[in-house]
Amino acid sequence: MEIEFSTIPPYLCGWWSIRNRKCDAARLIRRIVSDEMYHLGIVCNLLAGLGGRPRIKESAPVYPGPLPGGVHPGVNVYLSGLTKTLVRDVMMAIEAPAAPLTGSTRDPLSIGHFYDELLKAFRVVAPDLSADRQMHERIGEDTLRPARTLEDIERSIEIVKDQGEGTSVSPADGMGDGHMAHYYAFAEIYHGRQLRETGGKWRFTGTPVPFPDTRPMAMVPAGGWDRPPAVARRLLDDFDTTYTAVLEALDTAWGEGDPHSLRTAVRRMRRLETPAVELMEMPVTGAKETYGPQFRPRG
Repeated sequence: MEIEFSTIPPYLCGWWSIRNRKCDAARLIRRIVSDEMYHLGIVCNLLAGLGGRPRIKESAPVYPGPLPGGVHPGVNVYLSGLTKTLVRDVMMAIEAPAAPLTGSTRDPLSIGHFYDELLKAFRVVAPDLSADRQMHERIGEDTLRPARTLEDIERSIEIVKDQGEGTSVSPADGMGDGHMAHYYAFAEIYHGRQLRETGGKWRFTGTPVPFPDTRPMAMVPAGGWDRPPAVARRLLDDFDTTYTAVLEALDTAWGEGDPHSLRTAVRRMRRLETPAVELMEMPVTGAKETYGPQFRPRG
């Protein structure tokens, strides 16, 4: 749960910073954010099925920092506007498969490997699952369904792996929807071209994917912004108050099996965009870059 949630704030910052939301890069990132929310729902369902209760607010990620669970050690996840460095060092680094089809550096401690180990545990323990507090909701293009059997668990985990890393033979997400898996979609933004198979090898030689014009949000420093001006402080407080309400609503959704709270969380998450973009239009004192949200829960 912590792994899936930790990806959402940096992806949102990158998406919010893009000025033209109709461009290819914006559409790719927006879809990936929706997928990550779906993945969060999957693992919250699995946790609730085991009788557990998510503590999303309590375990909210701190930026900059490492990924949870020992995944991709050495990756430093931070918040900033979209840059090629952010795409390569954060977005692609988070989603990197253990063995990318494009021949990049191998890293066996991938998110996919983490889920392989999780699935092994489910198979060994073979727990009884309760659907009482699991959600059945539409999230973006996907439908979140309760997991009741080991087959449901296997299918859910395979979806998370394929949408993030692609299948072992294709960079597509394996869902039959024509979407590239997250790693390769981010790589198309970084390389500036769509991925195509040529001579049995996958290369970035397809249609151009222009890097978008972005708001120059600076990297949020450890501990958050230091003594921002009053207007920025007000926007940061507004953002963090709404963000806290999102986390609390998510906790309630799976803690009580309350679909209304899940829908409330989604509505509140949409409200984060206005203060975030306003911050990204506000220059940091003495710098060319701008402020941006710091995703710090209150209380």
